[in-house]
Amino acid sequence: MSETVLYDLTEGVATITLNRPDAMNSLTDETKSALHAALERAAADTAVRAVILTGAGRAFCAGQDLREHGDNLAAGKGLNDTVRRHYNPIVQAIAEMPKPVVAAVNGVAAGAGASLALACDLVVSSDKASFATAFTAIGLAPDSGMSWTLQRRVGWTKAAELLLLGDRVKAAEALELGLVNRVVPADELAPAAVELARRLAAGPTVSYGAVKQALHHASTSDLASSLEKEAELQDLCEKTKDHHAATEAFLAKQQPTFEGS
Repeated sequence: MSETVLYDLTEGVATITLNRPDAMNSLTDETKSALHAALERAAADTAVRAVILTGAGRAFCAGQDLREHGDNLAAGKGLNDTVRRHYNPIVQAIAEMPKPVVAAVNGVAAGAGASLALACDLVVSSDKASFATAFTAIGLAPDSGMSWTLQRRVGWTKAAELLLLGDRVKAAEALELGLVNRVVPADELAPAAVELARRLAAGPTVSYGAVKQALHHASTSDLASSLEKEAELQDLCEKTKDHHAATEAFLAKQQPTFEGS
């Protein structure tokens, strides 16, 4: 795996770290390919029951590496189809991950970097972090799912404002708007994210995957279709060892232990 993305698996939690701190973890083709590979690795590994996505240094991710982008423009390559080749598969890998993904936003999250954070299931932010859509600042449209995720978090009106004006949103306002789930002091971010991820890793993994599927399906479906999807997912979860063991534990007035299967 490229050194631009680090991967660690500890106690059921896979931590994926964007590792270009001198470039604010901006995304080159190499980094995007490595990130996608890391997400696929986490999805396929049954030992992984929760994922943390974070950045090294003072930034979470500043979005596309504009030096590489500038070189592509100069060479007549345009966007080099990176949205379809890289960004879309990365966001889909996060959304379709059959286990929860926690973004630990340690600093600036801009452009596609903000999109990556918003694609995650839960977002824990440092009080030093900030968010910016950034796309219109360089004359581009939103990508990496931001047109979909942003309005679902903050509503259409605020999403339009943030995308059109591109103003930076500090951590406290991000919490108020619903962009993030929690804001913690900068020096407490890593342990807070790990604590949350380990709590999820100790839970019913198949059930968590079903929650993700149900939410994504319902966000673009009618009630009847959503009810049927819930029925399908309940049938799936009923067959798990975790459901049967947890039901027995409840009846015995005991705390359940989940194995993730």
